Amino acid sequence: STASAAAFLRRVRAFRTSSAFPPSILRLHSTETAGEPIPAPPAPTRRLAALRDRLASEDAPSPPSTSLPPSAPEWAQAAARRLASAARGTSAVPPPGVRRVLLHSCCAPCSGAMVEEMASNNAVDDVTVLFYNPNIHPRREYEIRKEENKKFCENLGIAYVDCDYDVENWYERTRGMEYDPERGRRCTECFDMRMERTALYAHENNFDAIATTNATSRWKDTEQVDDSGRRCAAPYPDLVYWAHDWKSDDMTLRKYQISASERFYKQEYCGCSHSLRDSNDWRRANGIPKIRIGGEHAGLGQRHFTDPIADATEESQDVVDEFFAHAEGLAAEAGTDRKERKRALRAYKDRRKNEKVDGKVSGLNNW
Repeated sequence: STASAAAFLRRVRAFRTSSAFPPSILRLHSTETAGEPIPAPPAPTRRLAALRDRLASEDAPSPPSTSLPPSAPEWAQAAARRLASAARGTSAVPPPGVRRVLLHSCCAPCSGAMVEEMASNNAVDDVTVLFYNPNIHPRREYEIRKEENKKFCENLGIAYVDCDYDVENWYERTRGMEYDPERGRRCTECFDMRMERTALYAHENNFDAIATTNATSRWKDTEQVDDSGRRCAAPYPDLVYWAHDWKSDDMTLRKYQISASERFYKQEYCGCSHSLRDSNDWRRANGIPKIRIGGEHAGLGQRHFTDPIADATEESQDVVDEFFAHAEGLAAEAGTDRKERKRALRAYKDRRKNEKVDGKVSGLNNW
């Protein structure tokens, strides 16, 4: 209701005068982060029309089906045929009345297909990308992901809003959850923090809908991501969360085709310091080189996306389900005890996102 939305906004702004304000919404003001003002997005222009013309022109990438090798699996061939036969911007239908969309982006690789689909939709007048990810650690990794994302948007002519790091608030909100498993309470808090900021900024700048590129990753729980988006949009009467199956075979293939075409940076872990710790603990237990931040060489595998089929296969639903089945077993057995976790890791040494028949580990750096 309008009354509940007004009450929520009063609570949001109360932190500026109250030190006892709940940690869950500390410094949520979208117009200021870490003391620096966040600029309003540029007014909607003809940029989407120009982008649509570009995507439809002869300069656009070749139809997906022409870039697949004959050995590509059937799911990829089928997805490519659907992509080639359907016009861009027709698979994802925006909610009724939505013309302006604020898209929270976690990184460039997860943004590619989603931005393309939204920007190509004739029902949408404006797509603006907002980068607010205080979970990403260390700062060097954060800057790499942010700058690549910014450059990608600039090349497309998509408006980009750069929120500041705000890392202290992230650690405050996730205190006591340092050893929660992936997809656990800490991830819910992480999604909520980012979507709260996205929703408030959208409300203050007259957007109709919010969405997040976290919804494109099969490594994320769909209900967990979408529930966060819906809850954070709910206090604002004129704002909705745009939910869609962004993880379909078609969208996944297209995501990795764009990532390979752009040679996006291939991050080796989800983003937070706890994810980095757990990933390196597992690698150490299995004699695998630790994660490298930046540079031309990854700790394991390729530094940049180059093979859409291999990358998409690493994110197949079967691989993801197996990975989390092992991860949940580890969490249940070891809990938060660091020594017990390290011991259990040795028992779960076969927990891998993908393993080729010759025993070579692959897929560990594709998040």
